[in-house]
Amino acid sequence: MIIISNSTIPDKALNKLAELGGVISFITNGITYPAISGHPDVFFCQIDKLLVAAPNIPADIKNKLVKRKINFIEGSSAVGSKYPETAKYNAVVTDSYLIHNLKVTDSRIKELCSNRISIHVNQAYTRCNLLPLNNDRFITSDLGIYETLINNKLIALYVDPKQIKLPYFKNGFFGGACGVYKNKIYIIGSLIEMKGKNQIIDFLSDTNYNIVELYNGPIYDGGSLIFIDSTAKNC
Repeated sequence: MIIISNSTIPDKALNKLAELGGVISFITNGITYPAISGHPDVFFCQIDKLLVAAPNIPADIKNKLVKRKINFIEGSSAVGSKYPETAKYNAVVTDSYLIHNLKVTDSRIKELCSNRISIHVNQAYTRCNLLPLNNDRFITSDLGIYETLINNKLIALYVDPKQIKLPYFKNGFFGGACGVYKNKIYIIGSLIEMKGKNQIIDFLSDTNYNIVELYNGPIYDGGSLIFIDSTAKNC
């Protein structure tokens, strides 16, 4: 198992991830603005066991993906310094759905998801704001996304993001503070003081997930944690 993580998340969380699998510590310079320069979900979109990577990720990151035998292909759009070039890869893809602001989605992602149902949401930073779970269940920090999912007869929980940390901003988002691997949810931080924590715990329990808190501190939006197996051949 390989984990792609923002290099700037708290050290205790990074150390815990390193105990779980191989960590690719992710950061970029001069591509986009500092608050999201290390966010994996800005540069990668995960589709099943495949990563779609922005073509302008740093060369050393590409080399690490190859060395770790990660199954990846390049998308058609470079990440840029401003929206919408910052949101091209920030889509959510499940077995059944592509959920994103479809006006900005990278064309390669659309091609690969042609057999899935597309759901348009206005919030283009979709993965930041939306954590996909099994059985078409979701946790989101965006009310617009929440309403769209409910209107599509999907099961969703809204989580107030005010207590989630994101440097340079007043708050981050729950999706960006989490990663999913098999039956576990990995959270960068602790739910102990999180508003609505009991609802979150109950919702995850109902969906048969175990919670792993990566450090005992405020929940931190690091731009998602990407868990991916490294046994497939490279594209």
